[in-house]
Amino acid sequence: MADPATAPVSLLHHFADLHDPRSDHTKLHGLLDIIALTLCAVVSGADGWTDVEAYGLEKYEWLTTFLDLPNGIPSHDTLGRVFAALDPAAFQRCFIAWMGAVVSASRGQLVAIDGKALRHSFDTAKGKSAIHLVSAWASANHLLLGQRAVDDKSNEITAIPELLRLLDLQGALVTIDAIGCQKKIAADIIAAGADYVLAVKDNQPTLYADIQRVFLDGLEDDFAGLAHRYYRTAEAGHGRTEERHYHLVAVPEGLAARHAGFAGLRTLGISIITDMCLPDALEPVVLADIIATANAAEPKLRALVRRVVQTL
Repeated sequence: MADPATAPVSLLHHFADLHDPRSDHTKLHGLLDIIALTLCAVVSGADGWTDVEAYGLEKYEWLTTFLDLPNGIPSHDTLGRVFAALDPAAFQRCFIAWMGAVVSASRGQLVAIDGKALRHSFDTAKGKSAIHLVSAWASANHLLLGQRAVDDKSNEITAIPELLRLLDLQGALVTIDAIGCQKKIAADIIAAGADYVLAVKDNQPTLYADIQRVFLDGLEDDFAGLAHRYYRTAEAGHGRTEERHYHLVAVPEGLAARHAGFAGLRTLGISIITDMCLPDALEPVVLADIIATANAAEPKLRALVRRVVQTL
C-alpha cells in the first residue's frame, strides 16, 4: 500500500483497481461512477439507496464535472445490487487507503479557516437571515476539510472551536482572520498539535496596541535588540508598482508576559504595502477590460449592499 502521506487524494485513484464483478454486457454505469456517487451522497447525509439516487438526480450537473455518467444516475436497485456484489474486504482496503491519503493531505500544510455568507440564502420577507458557514481549507491541496454552520444566535467565535474539533490538525499551520483571534481558539489549535497565524485588529485592543508599538519602535531603530527577519516583493503593471514589505520578530518578553493567555505566541508579523504610480510607464486602457472588471465586481458589490441593508 502507498504511503498515505505521498499518495494522491483522488477517490478514483484509490478505487481504480477494485474488481468489478459484473458481466460486461450489464455495465450501463461505471463502477467508479457508482462508488463516487454513493460516497458523495453518504457524506451529504444519505442513509439508503433511494436517498443516494435522489441525491444523484439533484446534483447531476455537478457530478458530471468529474464523473462520466454515460447513462445518467443509476437507479436505487442498481446501486444496491452492485454494492452487494462487491468484495467487502477489497472495498475496505480501497476505502482505508483513500481516507488515509485525505487525512494526511493537510499534515504539515496550511489550513485556512474562513467564514462566508451563502448568496441568496436570506429571506427578508420571512425575517430569515443569510446562512453563514465557517469552512476549513487545505490550501495546498484545494480540499475542503470541514464546514460548520453558524447558529443564528451566535457567531463565528463559537463555530470555529466546533470546527477545529472535527479536524486532524497535527503538524498543520492554521490561519484565521481577526474574529478568530481569541485565547481559547489559540489554545485549541496548540492542543491539537498545530501552529497558528491569527490576524490582530482592534477586537483585541490591548494586544493590538502592544504589537503596533513593537513595530513602530522597530521601524524607527531598525529592530535593535530583537530577532528580526525581512522579506520584500514587488510587482509592476499598468503604470503602477506595488511593493510588499514583510517584517517578522520574536515576541518580546514583556509582551509575552502581558498576553500569556495566548498559548504558543512566539512571533509577530506585519505586512506593509506601498503602491506607486509610474507616469512614464502608463499603459493604454481598453474599454472592454474596464467593462469586464466592472462585471466581475458587480456580484460582490451586490452582496455587500444586501448585507449592509440587512443590518439597517
